Amino acid sequence: MTVDERFPRGLKEDDFEAEEADGVRSEIITGPVDDWATDFSHLEPQWSADPYPIQDDLRERCPIARTERFGGGWLPTRYEDVTSIAYDTERFSSRSIVMGNFRPPKSAAPIGGTPPISSDPPFHHDARKLLLPAFTKTAISKQEPATRAFCHSLIDAFEGADVVDAAVDYAQHIPMRVIANMMGFPAEDGPKFRVFVEDALEGINREPEERVERIENLFDYLVAQVHDHLDNPRDDLTTYLLNAELYGEKLEAAHVVGAMALLLIAGIDTSWSAIGASLWHLARTPADRERLVADRSLLPTAMEEFLRAYAPVTMARLVKDDMRWRGVDMKADDWILLSFPAANRDPAQFDRADEVVIDREINRHAAFGLGIHRCVGSHLARLELKVALEVWLERIPEFSLADPDSVLWSAGQIRGPRSLPMRIRS
Repeated sequence: MTVDERFPRGLKEDDFEAEEADGVRSEIITGPVDDWATDFSHLEPQWSADPYPIQDDLRERCPIARTERFGGGWLPTRYEDVTSIAYDTERFSSRSIVMGNFRPPKSAAPIGGTPPISSDPPFHHDARKLLLPAFTKTAISKQEPATRAFCHSLIDAFEGADVVDAAVDYAQHIPMRVIANMMGFPAEDGPKFRVFVEDALEGINREPEERVERIENLFDYLVAQVHDHLDNPRDDLTTYLLNAELYGEKLEAAHVVGAMALLLIAGIDTSWSAIGASLWHLARTPADRERLVADRSLLPTAMEEFLRAYAPVTMARLVKDDMRWRGVDMKADDWILLSFPAANRDPAQFDRADEVVIDREINRHAAFGLGIHRCVGSHLARLELKVALEVWLERIPEFSLADPDSVLWSAGQIRGPRSLPMRIRS
């Protein structure tokens, strides 16, 4: 198949969504939660602001919570249960990893819309293997000099300011610039990326027509980038995907653009959230901030602890067939909200699980996921977090929350500060 056959000039997002008509939409349900054990929702403000007391309560009295929202789903809160589901590809499908009011048809498996994260075995193994060379520790290390220089430039722009928004003015820009460089996208398109992230991950309960329109904007952008790369070849991840082969054939258009969507969305929001949450913690915990400023050798263990305590990512699975699982009756196509943050706070797995211990030595956290879908970009996320914190602590060793009540956290399955006013001068 030629390039023009795979990517005709009229190719639009609709070409990737032909199966959506066969999917299942459920009623949009919003509003306060009366009992999190029987009516949980990860979109409610109480959950966004502080989910940990809710998760702790559920873990004690109802470790696998139920909701009828989103067409029905389950929320396990014990590390043991989250791990078991993450590794069980026989009974749980990854064909949709964002829990909302639409389920893709079963025919979407094993590839899914954003391979490999939406893929089931056996296809998943081969699709993931394609991406691994670009995300090795050695390959990712090449991003460090430019990332460090960019972080310094962001802080240079704070000159004269007493208060800055550490999420809006710092954290969000770092992964957006890094992923733009890696994908070969224009650096000035960062504001578009933020909108794409919010549409994909926080707008899941919008009316179907509006949601489809917003997702179309993302795919139209990616298709335009594909054609730009075809017209102007260069050495980046987009060109790599265009030239990659699977089973002796070039990747289909849907695979290329779906993987691009995954790298763009997942590559931005997770790191943005981890950087912001870490700075939030240090701003409200002077003792930890002072220790890290005085002893930078603590940063590697502190980073892992921030990832454990404030893990940004929750994934979703779909139950394949009716079954009874650990005392509850699950139905085919029930959602499973796979909360890695809840697993990371399980006292059966971690000593002093509800505390942030920046010199914690043993820390087998699940912030990057578990099982076959463990984050392929973990080296990149760690690099971005390390450089972002090193530069901030070097340039701004003293800082605090300007107004703790004005900190705003994102809703949905990626949790991180979206507004983080920080006082950087006394």
